[in-house]
Amino acid sequence: MKKFILLALIGISINNTMKAQVLKGSNWSAKKVDSTYIVSVQDKSSILDALTDFVVTQKIQAGQITGIGAVNEATLRFFNPETKKYVDKTFQEQMEVSNLSGNISEVEGKPMLHLHITLGKSDYTALAGHLLDAKIRGAGEFFIYPLDNHVVKVKNEAVGLNFYDFDK
Repeated sequence: MKKFILLALIGISINNTMKAQVLKGSNWSAKKVDSTYIVSVQDKSSILDALTDFVVTQKIQAGQITGIGAVNEATLRFFNPETKKYVDKTFQEQMEVSNLSGNISEVEGKPMLHLHITLGKSDYTALAGHLLDAKIRGAGEFFIYPLDNHVVKVKNEAVGLNFYDFDK
């Protein structure tokens, strides 16, 4: 009987330590499940600011991001290889985030989120491009899959973009 009680107490202790802890930061809350983070960005918050704060707080140096939600303002970028510059355009209307995907790396010693987004408009057309930033209006639900390694990107001046540098 003593062994059963001891085993039951150990089981309760292990079960309690295995429960995922709720994390909170600047305009986000999250829960870690196994090695994946589920992140909720608060209504009326910047996606880029909240997710950057999250990866800095959690010390994530590399990984993958996916997400869905809704926004009422988004600035997309389109890279022009002739000028080696981005052309930005801001859209101010309620839109569904049907997909956000991207990666986390380091550029010049700082974390960088490289995000692309597809937005659905009320007329059922879609916008897509590199995400400069967007404001959540409704829900912002993201999954972050960290990698154990450090990944660095360096600017390729000939192309005008940051590329992975696996020698660093």
